[in-house]
Amino acid sequence: MTLPIQPLILAAGKGTRMNSSLPKVLLEIAKKPMLGHVLDAVKRLDTLPSILVTGFGSEEVKKRYPDCIHVEQTEQLGTGHAVQIASDALPQDSLVLILYGDVPLIRTETLTAVIEVAAEGFGLLTVRLDDPSGYGRIVRDSSGTVQSIVEHKDASAEILKIHEVNTGILAAKATDLGRWVNQLSNENAQGEYYLTDIIEMAVSEGIPVATAQPQQEFEVMGANDRIQLAELERNYQRQQAENLMEAGVTLLDPSRLDIRGVLEAGDNVCIDVNCIFEGDVALGNNVRIEANCVIRDTKIGDGSYIKAFSHIEKTSIGKDVEVGPYARLREGTELADNSKIGNFVETKKASIGKGSKVNHLSYIGDTEMGEDTNIGAGTITCNYDGANKHKTKIGDRVFVGSNSAIVAPAELKDGSTIGAGSTVTKDVEKDSLALTRAKQSQIPDWKRPEKK
Repeated sequence: MTLPIQPLILAAGKGTRMNSSLPKVLLEIAKKPMLGHVLDAVKRLDTLPSILVTGFGSEEVKKRYPDCIHVEQTEQLGTGHAVQIASDALPQDSLVLILYGDVPLIRTETLTAVIEVAAEGFGLLTVRLDDPSGYGRIVRDSSGTVQSIVEHKDASAEILKIHEVNTGILAAKATDLGRWVNQLSNENAQGEYYLTDIIEMAVSEGIPVATAQPQQEFEVMGANDRIQLAELERNYQRQQAENLMEAGVTLLDPSRLDIRGVLEAGDNVCIDVNCIFEGDVALGNNVRIEANCVIRDTKIGDGSYIKAFSHIEKTSIGKDVEVGPYARLREGTELADNSKIGNFVETKKASIGKGSKVNHLSYIGDTEMGEDTNIGAGTITCNYDGANKHKTKIGDRVFVGSNSAIVAPAELKDGSTIGAGSTVTKDVEKDSLALTRAKQSQIPDWKRPEKK
């Protein structure tokens, strides 16, 4: 009979060396709390709702993750103590998977391996480190069978030579785990209740301890200070970059890419340096993104070209669209196929029709624009009257001259033309020319002022 999996995540640490008012597990990797990454890895398994053992900032953790079962550890007396106080919440007919809220890069595949070896009685995740300082050592007998875990501060000189160490991640039956943690003692160098002591208890009862190992060392690395947090961030980003390149994406420098969400990319995509992707971003085939772009919650169609320093948020971009450089597309922007947004153009809640162009130095907001329309440089849709937003409608084949202001609500109907420098406050009829320009005057033989 296969037991249901009960995740138990230890998340009570304050993280004193982080110098933060937040609980350590809420500090972020790729704009997501470390605890969130752990829960994501668990969600890909078929498990019972996760149990969180919290301490410092428990209310903040509970508010952030209300769907978990919360157990508060008011006094931190070690990992064994944390499991002790959670033991009453563990279903007795379950296999308990113990994880850590500050070890964010653990992979679901690695957790699956631990669960599989736990079928033999007890599953333990270990890793071999070139420098095992500070970690509990895995002690095996001459046949290679695990006998115990000895913490670094309690280890003899001989044991300190061992490079296989404990990651803290393990899986055991709830009935066994509850019995063992109630027998723990704090008679050690730290004065804490070590969860690792249950290994010897399992061995003494004849329960075999089987081990699994992660594919990558960084999967089991925790963060105790900002330096380690930054190292985990870079490991995470390096892994995202490698995943993209394996899928066929060209990254001009994989070390200068940040993905803070989910990035999907089609064939023949090329991304230049220092680009940031946040939220859910989807890139079609043959998309090119130049350097220093920030793209959030956006879908970009096949063949589109995003030029350098463009910022794009909650936008839908069609096929063969050109954007930038230095464009800012804000929430609610929709760019149809073959449209163009040029340099220093800002849009918000704007629908730009097929083949239409807004090339230079313009603001287009709360606007519905048709096809094959051209907006001249310096044009503004004046959508805000100081209290309310109003909509501008611009039809097909409209030409708006440079330095024009369209005061909403107004409609520029199909084929209309706005002379440069005009301020339009009324609807403009189809195929007509609108001008609000003052008549030019001229003074002949004008004498410029001279310095006195």
